[in-house]
Amino acid sequence: MRSYGQYCPIARGAEIFAERWTPLIIRNLSLGCGSFGEILEGAPGLSRTLLSQRLKQLERLGVVESAAKPDGRGRHYELTPAGHDLFKVCVSLGEWGARWLEIAPEHLDPFVALWSMCNMLRRDRLPDRRVVIRFDFTGRRPQERFWLLIEHGDTEICKTYPGLDEDLYITADAEAFIKWHAGQQTWSEATRDRRIQLHGPSWLAKAFPTWNARSAFAHIKPVSRNAASSAA
Repeated sequence: MRSYGQYCPIARGAEIFAERWTPLIIRNLSLGCGSFGEILEGAPGLSRTLLSQRLKQLERLGVVESAAKPDGRGRHYELTPAGHDLFKVCVSLGEWGARWLEIAPEHLDPFVALWSMCNMLRRDRLPDRRVVIRFDFTGRRPQERFWLLIEHGDTEICKTYPGLDEDLYITADAEAFIKWHAGQQTWSEATRDRRIQLHGPSWLAKAFPTWNARSAFAHIKPVSRNAASSAA
């Protein structure tokens, strides 16, 4: 870890927080990702080697702690009090990003939005039976397909066919789906012009949008660049 060589708390804190992937690891741990695989799944593009290095570093710094799982297979990770305090910095950064930064084409990864949605589901509204939903995301090349399994309040995202009967088929433009989850579009706006289409039992199609509690930053209204320039 490189040092700024300054006593300033901002400089010392940035030495930890500004390391690539560290804020996302802290975010995932705060969301309840306790295993190595769960943390990794929520950070597409992060290698296993680098995640291992970051977790060891964060443990040395007292931000993360881990313990062997009861079955002896792997370790369980969680934030320490210092880690929970560091997550408050993540929240502040997220609020700033939601207000001042636009969602650009390079940000339109539908898997990340689907993963985020699974962490923000209104579980009291989920059906009391197993539901399998297939997602076909358009607007990207190549197009992407995922399956969402919901059972007893637990969720799993599959990148290959899980071998179960599909209850609902959703075809979605990646941008529309992401902006709906991010709170930048209503469901009616996202489904306008058939940008999101649902095929399956009507009760399930009507219920699906009510499960999504949306992003933790969905309440923040973005400031357009034009508005910011005019204010200046």
